[in-house]
Amino acid sequence: MAQSPIVKATIQTATITAMSNLIAQVISAQQENKPITINPTPLIQFILFSLVSTPPNYLWQEFLESTWPGYYTPSSKDSNPKKDDPKKEGTIKGQPPKLHKTNTAIKTVLDQTIGAAANTLMFSLFMGGIKDLMEVGVMDFGGVWNRAMGEFWGIVFAGWRFWPLVSFVNFVFLESVESRNLLGGLAGLGWGVYLSLGGGR
Repeated sequence: MAQSPIVKATIQTATITAMSNLIAQVISAQQENKPITINPTPLIQFILFSLVSTPPNYLWQEFLESTWPGYYTPSSKDSNPKKDDPKKEGTIKGQPPKLHKTNTAIKTVLDQTIGAAANTLMFSLFMGGIKDLMEVGVMDFGGVWNRAMGEFWGIVFAGWRFWPLVSFVNFVFLESVESRNLLGGLAGLGWGVYLSLGGGR
């Protein structure tokens, strides 16, 4: 049986996330002149987060693409894609699909505002909550929420120096959600190292 795209994307992201945390632990040990030892706790935390966060992010990307298609096939009557038009791989009258610039701009803005805010909150709340559960056995939601609010803008602003370029490349040069998720995961390798080292917090 063929593996579903969401399951495949989740496994890819979890693998890349594990690599990023391991790299971060090695870098941290070298910076502090300590022997390299792998702490399984943050490794497990980051892997669990990737397993939880990848499916909704995949569905978010599918929603963006289905609502604002990135490519259309020009015709003599209408050069604008309709919301319910499927993405076309072929050509009409010898004309290849063209990038829809307005839709691409809309998707990039939405991804870097609504998407960024949701992902940042999800990351902070999940990591704070699971840290409480693993360390003290109970989650203080009020404390987790306050910490999430305290680090929210730091992470968002840091992300805006990096992720808009990734979104632009994804929406302009890659047509399938699967390939966009893979590129996002590879870009997330560096971002995961940054977060594992406490970046933005």
